[in-house]
Amino acid sequence: MATKVLMEALSPTMEEGRLVEWKKREGDTVAAGDVLAEVETDKAVMDLVARVGGTLLKQVIGAGTTVPVSALVGVIGKAGEDVSGIVGGRADGRTAGQGDIDRKVAASPAAAPPAPPTVGAAPPVAAASPIPVPLVTGRVKASPLARKVASDRGLDLGAIQGSGPDGRIVVRDLASAASSLTSTALSARPAVRPSDGPAYTDVPLSQIRKTIAKRLATSIGPVPTFYLTAEVDMERAWEAREALKALGPEGKVSFNDIVVKAAALSLRQNPACNAWWQDDRIRYWNEIHVSMAVAVEEGLITPVIRHADLKSLRQISAESKDLAGRARERRLKPEEYTGGTFSVSNLGMFDIDQFTAIINPPEAGILAIGAIVENPVVVDGAVTIRRRMRVTLSCDHRVIDGATGAAFLRTLKTLLENPLAMVW
Repeated sequence: MATKVLMEALSPTMEEGRLVEWKKREGDTVAAGDVLAEVETDKAVMDLVARVGGTLLKQVIGAGTTVPVSALVGVIGKAGEDVSGIVGGRADGRTAGQGDIDRKVAASPAAAPPAPPTVGAAPPVAAASPIPVPLVTGRVKASPLARKVASDRGLDLGAIQGSGPDGRIVVRDLASAASSLTSTALSARPAVRPSDGPAYTDVPLSQIRKTIAKRLATSIGPVPTFYLTAEVDMERAWEAREALKALGPEGKVSFNDIVVKAAALSLRQNPACNAWWQDDRIRYWNEIHVSMAVAVEEGLITPVIRHADLKSLRQISAESKDLAGRARERRLKPEEYTGGTFSVSNLGMFDIDQFTAIINPPEAGILAIGAIVENPVVVDGAVTIRRRMRVTLSCDHRVIDGATGAAFLRTLKTLLENPLAMVW
């Protein structure tokens, strides 16, 4: 008897998924546990596996199609089995004829080249026209942002080697491709006035960008947030990091690693900040799991350093590098980016002195880290140059009061200004 292949909830917050690529073709024999397709969830690209063995009789939706969780995406059964009774309805559960399903599949990116992004109309110009961008076939895997940038720069995605998951082309791959354009091609490009070409380009939202938009809308509006800023003297932390670097590669840690460790220890001493708002109650966590914001191509994701207060700087450094690398490749497992009890967001490497970060519900706080800069300050009555860093704590006032947040920052400041206290 044929078995339905449904779009599964591959992450705790997933409501819909985009089928990136089929790994099995119609007519292929599959075993239970085989990867049928890659699915883009709200956080990562994950595998949709077969729950039963048999033959993949039907791909109900094509690559690039987004459907809700529990929607029909395929059928597995015995070779030659009639599945018209199963696929005779739409993937979203509404009744439809088989011809309608066939038209939907035929219109999917698996059967035809993907339609270009929606563009704004612009009046034609007879004097000059830009060099046309080569059409990208459905065989080329690239992120929506990479497609837009390639279109803007006149780059052929088919000639670019991707460095993303399974060779997917991402924005960083376009930099080297752009530099390889010959001077002949550049000189042959006609002058384009500002009015030439489309006025804008629409790029469909990725699953991760949809989730970011939805979660931010549930945070900045409903959550009564206040902010506390402190300035930290980072001279001793700087010296400690330089001393660790002198030990060789195994001693190399980042300032972000040091902040994560300091934040975890501060939460241990100020457990009222290590909490979740739960509508009818506040959950105070006895375990400390620090989420760290990582920028990815289409937004950001927050992999979690679990039990960060119990781990050494070396362990935190190794784990953060691994998690951040796989986050950028969209290869994190759901349990690796959920369950954080407090978050840290660092923009110091972008020369941002100070900023306020948006709380990630149900967490009650997030720490924003600015750049370490040399400033003139008064020490023992004399003006001297010291390395300073500003940190801002965003607090959910339903959970954290002003004095509570201030106590957390005071502990954090003490630890960062006396880094030996973190190993004492």
